[in-house]
Amino acid sequence: MRNEPRLAPFELIDRELTRLLRRFGPHRAVIHTEFPFWRMSKDDVWEVERSHLVSTTAKGDAHKSSLMKHDIHGGLLEADYEVLGHDPELAWRIAKSLAEAHFPGTLHDDLFRATGIEIGAPGQRDPEPRHFPDQVREADAFEEYRRRRRDSTFSRAVLDAYDSQCAVCEFAVRVEDTPVALDAAHIKWHGAGGPPEIPNGLALCALHHRLFDYGVFTMLGNLEIRVIRNASGRGFPESLGRFDGKLMRTPARRDHWPAAEYLRWHRRQVFKSRAMSP
Repeated sequence: MRNEPRLAPFELIDRELTRLLRRFGPHRAVIHTEFPFWRMSKDDVWEVERSHLVSTTAKGDAHKSSLMKHDIHGGLLEADYEVLGHDPELAWRIAKSLAEAHFPGTLHDDLFRATGIEIGAPGQRDPEPRHFPDQVREADAFEEYRRRRRDSTFSRAVLDAYDSQCAVCEFAVRVEDTPVALDAAHIKWHGAGGPPEIPNGLALCALHHRLFDYGVFTMLGNLEIRVIRNASGRGFPESLGRFDGKLMRTPARRDHWPAAEYLRWHRRQVFKSRAMSP
C-alpha cells in the first residue's frame, strides 16, 4: 500500500513489528517477531528468501539470530503483491477486515496510523472494480447491518445494567435524557470470541473505554481497578491514577457483574503489565 519493495529484511520487520506489538499487544518479556515472519511461509501468502540458510529450533521455528546473520528477506508472494498493488481498494478492505477481526473499534484509527495506512478507502480505484460484484457488496452491506444491530442491542443492555454510568468514574452526562460519551465496552473482544452479553460488558465513558482497550488499566477478580505502573503525564492522576486500587461500580443485579473468565482474558491478553496472581 506504500509502494515499498515486495521483500523486506527481517531486521526491519523485527524493529517495526516489535514497536507495534509493544503498543497494541499485551505485556511480554520477549517479543518473538520471528514466529510470524517464518510461519507465514506455510500459509501460501508469504515468501522467505534463502530460507535454506536459516537454522531452526526443534519445533521448526527459525532462530532470530540466524535470520539476522544471513540478512534474510521476506514478503508477500509476487502474484499477491502485484494484485494488491494494482487494486488499492482490495488492499484497504483486507487491512480493514483484519483490524475488525482482531481489535476493537476504539483502536482502529491508531492501528492504521501506526502502520502508515491511510485511513479510509483509497481515492484511486478502478472504474469497474473486478473483485467485488454486486452480490458481494450486498452481502457486505447485510453483514454490516447485522453487526450494527447486534452492537446496538448489546450497548443498550450494558448501559441499562450500569444505569448509564461509567463503571470507573461514574460519568453520566445526558442530553435530553440520552447518555453521551458513554460506551458499552467488551471485556473480551468480539474478535477474540467474546460474546455480546452483559457479563462481558462494561459501561465506560469514552476516555476510560479507550484506556481499557489499550490495556492501561484492568480489573482484578475482586473487581478492583488496577492501573499499569508506568503510566504518567498531565491529567493522568485526576483521570485514572486516583482510581487505582478502588472497586469498580457494579450493576445492581449480581448476574450482570463482569464474569471472571472475561476479566482474566483481559488481564492476560490486553493489560500492559506483568502477569498477576488471581
